[in-house]
Amino acid sequence: MSSAAPPTLELREFNPKRPRVHPTLGELLQWVEQTQTPDRTTSSQHKNGLDHVLDLGFPSSSISQSYPFVLSFNNLTYSVKVRRKMSLLPSSKSVKLGVNPNANTKILLNGVSGEAREGQIMAVLGASGSGKSTLIDALADRIAKDSLKGTITLNDEVLNSRMLKVISAYVMQDDLLFPMLTVEETLMFSAEFRLPRTLSKSKKQARVQALIDQLGLRNAAKTVIGDEGHRGVSGGERRRVSIGIDIIHDPIVLFLDEPTSGLDSTSAFMVVKVLRRIAQSGSIVVMSVHQPSYRILSLLDRLIFLSHGQTVYSGSPANLPVFFGEFGHPIPETENRTEFALDLIRELEETPGGTKSLVEFHKSWQVTKNQKQREANGCSNSVRTSMPPKLSLKDAISASISRGKLVSGAPNDTNLASSVPTFANPIWTEMLVISKRSVTNSRRMPELFGIRLGAVLVTGIILATMFWHLDDSPRGVEERLGFFAFAMSTTFYTCAEAIPVFLQERYIFMRETAYNAYRRSSYVLAHSLLSIPSLLILSLAFAATTFWAVGLAGGLHAFLFFFFTICAAFWAGSSFVTFLSGVVTHVMLGYTVVVAILAYFLLFSGFFISRDRIPPYWIWFHYISLVKYPYEAVLQNEFDDPMRCLVTGIQMFDNTPLGEVPTSIKLKLLKNMSNVLGLNITGSSCVTTGLDILKRQGITDLSKWNCLWITIAWGFLFRILFYFTLLLGSKNKRR
Repeated sequence: MSSAAPPTLELREFNPKRPRVHPTLGELLQWVEQTQTPDRTTSSQHKNGLDHVLDLGFPSSSISQSYPFVLSFNNLTYSVKVRRKMSLLPSSKSVKLGVNPNANTKILLNGVSGEAREGQIMAVLGASGSGKSTLIDALADRIAKDSLKGTITLNDEVLNSRMLKVISAYVMQDDLLFPMLTVEETLMFSAEFRLPRTLSKSKKQARVQALIDQLGLRNAAKTVIGDEGHRGVSGGERRRVSIGIDIIHDPIVLFLDEPTSGLDSTSAFMVVKVLRRIAQSGSIVVMSVHQPSYRILSLLDRLIFLSHGQTVYSGSPANLPVFFGEFGHPIPETENRTEFALDLIRELEETPGGTKSLVEFHKSWQVTKNQKQREANGCSNSVRTSMPPKLSLKDAISASISRGKLVSGAPNDTNLASSVPTFANPIWTEMLVISKRSVTNSRRMPELFGIRLGAVLVTGIILATMFWHLDDSPRGVEERLGFFAFAMSTTFYTCAEAIPVFLQERYIFMRETAYNAYRRSSYVLAHSLLSIPSLLILSLAFAATTFWAVGLAGGLHAFLFFFFTICAAFWAGSSFVTFLSGVVTHVMLGYTVVVAILAYFLLFSGFFISRDRIPPYWIWFHYISLVKYPYEAVLQNEFDDPMRCLVTGIQMFDNTPLGEVPTSIKLKLLKNMSNVLGLNITGSSCVTTGLDILKRQGITDLSKWNCLWITIAWGFLFRILFYFTLLLGSKNKRR
């Protein structure tokens, strides 16, 4: 009995008559959906055992009707202020480096011009300090407009910053990724940030899967990114993931700062090969590269060589031998062209004249080349007639959106520039995705919270055993004060572990917010809400370990208030440390600042010296001390009972030299004191109540509930300050 052959899926090669252009992610998804929902004809073909052919060629009309994007930049100049060194005579080195001896400025870009076209890769080359990264930053709008001179246009129209953020992406030199997320999860979270909520989750997942195939990451899709302590993907795969998270929305322009640095030759070639496919899908790719290999050079379309911010060559790689041959330094056939050019440029930089001769020769060579091009174009009428009609930038972007590019929420309407959404998703969606990502990453590193919980429990057990069942005596009162002061200060010190949390995410946050992946307010709110469950667990662990073991008074009601005060102290301390992590950029510096400030807070809390004994010029520090308010709250929670006697007549002599005398003598002393003062003071008379302890400590202004609310308010204040720190400190622009 014979059975029909199962249907197969065949990928038919491009029609030679059609343009060889790689499909966009949107078109790939459309074709995938078509194959998943075949029509009746296809179904009948499958029943008859026929193969289903998936044609990946573009209709010629879709290409001919579009006008390619051209990113042009002309006469870009950028300088920064430098510290002037004491010198009697200007050095020749400062002249070569572009430092004006008569002014404290250094020129990083000096009249750089060029263009990058859709479907091509433009590489910026040069030695370290030549201005490669500066040029990439200038094109990506990462330099303040008032500092950068020159013009940057897309299809001869100036781009505003808001539009550029939507249609472009910037890949930093460092791979800034969450270590415990898999490759697929990393790209999926990026899709949920950058793709609009109108796109269904299944389509977002399909886009991620298409991107994984485009990046060549299928075998590593389920592997975690990894870090120094966790084995993960390779360096080349890590770099491709970094590229993927920024191109999830299929941008029109892609900027990359040295994407091959730190990679071996094979990994670097694979990265550039991926960039080649991205360019051929309808994007402009502009990247800086230090020293490309011969194989990488074959993938590049245009080169710009820089030397101290000046252009020494601009053109295709094929013209390098001609250019340097005419300059008088022909490139040997056995040598790598770029290596020879870079070595020659470095040799010229060491000469007294620098690269001035090469810069001047390049200018004249470009003039001659452009003149020949114009003559050739003028003699060929067929070239002019075959060129498609030029579209405005608005129409060109709309055409790209209709092809499936720019799915980050850019609308396809007649007023594109004014209606581009700043963010792809509403704030609650952003908060949900940020929270989900943070929980996923933290869940796979439970040791971080476990260590913090262990530290709190160990501290609580030590305090419980040290202050075990304190009695109501003068010595017990002093020990209670010491317990409360140490407990509150420990609560704040254990919050110092929050310093590296944001510092590790700092540059990830800056990269994601630079191109409006989410709002800064979403980040602050999400992390604030996420911190609450862990703070509740830590507070409950500490309160339950110490309250009854120390013998604190008040029962369940007092325990609940003690728990909420500990929680408020954790909240204020965590918020304060989070705020400092937004100000300080180094972990060790952050720890030093936190420890010092918390020590000052404890000093001025009122434990070591009461409020009425603090000098007037330091009293302001007493009121801004974070330790003051929870310390006073727990003291009032313990001592606010006016009927509770803490010192009796016979205990008055404790902690004094008379404490060692026999009880009978103490009773005689009390009788004599009663006769002198006119009071009846016996051995059991109550001399000091809890309210007397509070007055002695200077705790008379605020109730315990007011102290609790003020502590919580401090936490909210520092969260707000953290937001403004992020708002002002993460502009990602040079001045």
